[in-house]
Amino acid sequence: MHSVLIEYINAKLSTKLTEEESSAIRSAFTLKKYRKHQYFLQEGEVCKIAGFVVKGALKQFTIDDSGKENILGLFIENWWVGDRESHFNGTPSPYNISVVEDSEILIITKTELNDKLKDQAFMIELRRLLTEKQAFQLMKMVHSTKTFTAEQRLAELEKTYPEFLQRFAQHIIASYLGMTKETLSRIRGQASKK
Repeated sequence: MHSVLIEYINAKLSTKLTEEESSAIRSAFTLKKYRKHQYFLQEGEVCKIAGFVVKGALKQFTIDDSGKENILGLFIENWWVGDRESHFNGTPSPYNISVVEDSEILIITKTELNDKLKDQAFMIELRRLLTEKQAFQLMKMVHSTKTFTAEQRLAELEKTYPEFLQRFAQHIIASYLGMTKETLSRIRGQASKK
């Protein structure tokens, strides 16, 4: 399982990992299996782990006063999962992250990260790349939410992450796109008639 993470990191970095660095990754990350509906993180907890999804799917969400889930993030294979702010600052998370499909996740604790990987050059480069990617994705999401029609948001998701539409239930996709499931159904129905 660690080979998937090592391949992922090698594909991102300017220089491939050495055997010593790969060994440090193997010793720092532990494989954990999660069942569908199990929580990876619950609102109010401090996020003490970060994970790399080897297999499965998860969702990040908040619950509003009326009890409605508001989906903020979706995670599948080769994605990182966790609440970075809570993890690094030690503050309670406002988010829930739960498992949508049985999942296998390589977990690293904050202690393991600090003791074994934090100051390694490859980790500094990887963290910078992931932070940049996350910033770009957040800006795209804000732009999409503020300026795109519901049809345009769905078309963008179909183009960027088509696998989401097969992996996540319609109500999850609708919430992620900021629309009702009825609106999503209508848009998909109109598209299939064309």
